[in-house]
Amino acid sequence: MVKILNRLSIILLALILLLIIVITIIKVVKNHNTKLLEVTDKYIVEQAKNCVNEKKCLEDKITLQTLYDLGYLEKMANPVTKKYYSNESYVLREENNYTFVDIN
Repeated sequence: MVKILNRLSIILLALILLLIIVITIIKVVKNHNTKLLEVTDKYIVEQAKNCVNEKKCLEDKITLQTLYDLGYLEKMANPVTKKYYSNESYVLREENNYTFVDIN
């Protein structure tokens, strides 16, 4: 009887440890993907700001196609899904706030 309880407690401990490891891995991967997207978004926004500062992009909605055509960006891909962003995706400029909007 003691052996059975001992084995059950070891199995239970292993399952709890496995659950903690799996949850931790999921959180780490999710956080990593969020940071990858944030870095890519900031890069695209920075290139749009450069275009505006050089007075080549005057509109409030700067498409990726415009940035490609003017040489500010090469074809950009989503770092998580590895799919190219649509050419119609754009950076929205509202006064000094820039926001990247991905159109799937």
